[in-house]
Amino acid sequence: MRLKRIAAGLLAFCALGGVASAQGRYDRGGTPGEFDFYVLALSWSPGFCEIEGDRRNREQCAPGANLGFVVHGLWPQYERGFPSDCGPSGRSPTRMAMDQAAGLFPSEGLARYQWRKHGSCSGSSPADYFADVRRAREKIKIPPALASVDSERSWTALDLERAFVDANPGLRTDMMSVSCRRGVLEEVRICFSKDLRGFRSCGEVDRSGCRARDFRVNAIR
Repeated sequence: MRLKRIAAGLLAFCALGGVASAQGRYDRGGTPGEFDFYVLALSWSPGFCEIEGDRRNREQCAPGANLGFVVHGLWPQYERGFPSDCGPSGRSPTRMAMDQAAGLFPSEGLARYQWRKHGSCSGSSPADYFADVRRAREKIKIPPALASVDSERSWTALDLERAFVDANPGLRTDMMSVSCRRGVLEEVRICFSKDLRGFRSCGEVDRSGCRARDFRVNAIR
């Protein structure tokens, strides 16, 4: 039983950042700047709070927070797999760098974690990485049907992807994926070119999407 709990924990940890198949390349301590493209992961706050529990992120899940999609992370990716924790060891964002992250992530703790695990692989300074996160986020328009959700409803992954495609010229369904767990929308992952100038196809990310026939999109609270 204990081994099962440990295995489940490791799987959950891997799901928190980066997208890789069992056959994909995963480089802990990879070389900063050596990757193929970015994934912008947008967490659906009501789903996250139901799946992970309100205490996982008090700022994100507090009653009245009124949060919908928030940035989970901007992840350097290989065509298959992803780098992680590229260092240098002990490098920590300055307060000026953290100011670049303000209003993007639901908490400063998540912003710092995303820098350590993913931003350190970007080849950029912390301030430049967070500026890139903002640049990627500002390129995405949330579909009107998901900008203000006041009641629970059911979606399919394809319908949700098409809603994002309709709201974002140049985006296609093979350039993104929708993640769900326990029948609940968890996040949307959108692939960008390495220079963040536009969207790009990403087969592994696309294939990693939700396999459920449909899922619940919880109301914003």
